[in-house]
Amino acid sequence: MQGQNEVAIRRLPTMFDLMTDLQAKPAAPATPASAAEAYELPVSVEGRSVFLDVDGTLLDIAPRPQDVRVPEELPDDLARLSIHLDGALALVSGRSVALLKTLFPSLRGSLIGLHGAEIARPDGTLAEAPRSPELQRAVEAMRRAAAEWPGVEIEDKGAAFAAHYRLAPGFAEAVEAEMEKLASGLGDGVIIQRGKCVIEIRPTGHDKGSALLALMSRPPFAGRLPIAIGDDLTDEAMFRVVNDLGGLSVRVGTSGGSAASAHVASPDDVRSWIRSLVR
Repeated sequence: MQGQNEVAIRRLPTMFDLMTDLQAKPAAPATPASAAEAYELPVSVEGRSVFLDVDGTLLDIAPRPQDVRVPEELPDDLARLSIHLDGALALVSGRSVALLKTLFPSLRGSLIGLHGAEIARPDGTLAEAPRSPELQRAVEAMRRAAAEWPGVEIEDKGAAFAAHYRLAPGFAEAVEAEMEKLASGLGDGVIIQRGKCVIEIRPTGHDKGSALLALMSRPPFAGRLPIAIGDDLTDEAMFRVVNDLGGLSVRVGTSGGSAASAHVASPDDVRSWIRSLVR
């Protein structure tokens, strides 16, 4: 950490200087962040839009999805950041929009849920994917299978569901095989999504990148340069879109193999950066 209000990250030597040039052209294609020079998150977000993943980015990863904890001051900091950005703030998550509203009830910003299959805007409009009877039966089948694997958690998200094996890594192979079998039975309307100790069946035709583009086409996001921060495989689509738009993509944690042009060490660094912008 370089100073009280600075969060050290790394970025490419070819990346434009966010702190002085809001009209810079898109950077050259990313190279591994390990070859990059030291940098800091921007001290100003003037002219920017901000897209934040939730688990592993805003919030520390919990052993089980239901155990996640929202730091006491974070909702107020996000509310202030949204005001500072004239509403151009979005949370982007694999969780459902309904659950995001439970975690952040006071946030006046946009919410992207189920990896882009759901988009909720501050005006109350919600684009969402339907839940089919076939998916309901698949969830029930996976719950029956998981009963034989202590520590495996099934997360029902509505139009998607996930199997978490962070507490039972020895069952990873069995869990993935069963989820792949169920996805195959559901046909072309779903795809498999892998993450950190989790495998998910979700609607096809959506990802975090496409959802980000949908928001960027309309106020208050239109005309701004995006900053996107995430920590997992599911965030890579978002990073690639942001890079194409000339914005800043930031990976939380290890950066090897990521399309992100910069990285920070932990969710605490992300929360500290937000705090520095609004206080």
